[in-house]
Amino acid sequence: MEEYKIQFKKALDAFADNLCSYVATETGDWSVKGFIDVYKNIYTISSDTKIVSKILEIHIFPQIIHFAEKIGYNIILAEQQNYYPDLTFVNKKDENIKFAVDLKTTYRKKSGIASFTLGSHGAYFKERDKQKNIQFPYNQYLGHYCLGIIYTRTDLDASETEIYSVQELQEECEMPIKKVGEREVTSVKNLKSISSVIKDFDFFVAEKWKIASDKQGSGNTANIGCTLNLEDLKNENGIFSQLGEEWFDEYWMNFGFVTMLKGGKSIKITNLRDFLEFKGRIDLLDKIVKRH
Repeated sequence: MEEYKIQFKKALDAFADNLCSYVATETGDWSVKGFIDVYKNIYTISSDTKIVSKILEIHIFPQIIHFAEKIGYNIILAEQQNYYPDLTFVNKKDENIKFAVDLKTTYRKKSGIASFTLGSHGAYFKERDKQKNIQFPYNQYLGHYCLGIIYTRTDLDASETEIYSVQELQEECEMPIKKVGEREVTSVKNLKSISSVIKDFDFFVAEKWKIASDKQGSGNTANIGCTLNLEDLKNENGIFSQLGEEWFDEYWMNFGFVTMLKGGKSIKITNLRDFLEFKGRIDLLDKIVKRH
């Protein structure tokens, strides 16, 4: 089984390395410029992260299908929006070989830190033989991976979208439309003249436990957080990375439920250092990967 994990991770890494040339132009801009209607007008995209993320997923999905076929796997999509994972890879020769892959997109911040969530630490994470909000029981997956996309937002007004008539798309006899409803249509020579809302892509693949934080990722919801810079993401250098997956599992299974006495007070354990002290493993404190 370990050999399957090694082979799958190696193939997924190679796949991610080639995705940039598929989604970007030679100048690094996103090759998607907007939506087109039957009149060949291009409607630009808002830079809203939810919209960008969904379109990016749609953009790379044909490549993911081709990749799965190439390495001998079928793909099962999450049946519902809140199900984990986004993609289940099932080996064609042995259906017991399954891998979970979540697609994660985020934009670069001035701090250089990327932040997103890595799935729930609730029901399916704790009861690993159950199938609540998960495609297959958690313990049926040989590995849990993130296929991450990090990009830079361009300096476009996020609240405004434009409509373009592109000369290279028009037939010689066609007259360009000047208005759609009350909105003006701007005429440009070619598609590359339209500014992209995002650019400068970085793709990475990481095992979930290796890039996880010891903090929740989104307010009061039971999501595992990830807050790392790009190099640490690529190198799978998270807080648990030197401790091992078993410590990641046990910590997040008990997050916010186990209590300890500290300073004479009973507190819920919500950080890795306290958890190791509670478990009597202060010998492992130096294996906590520290952030500077």
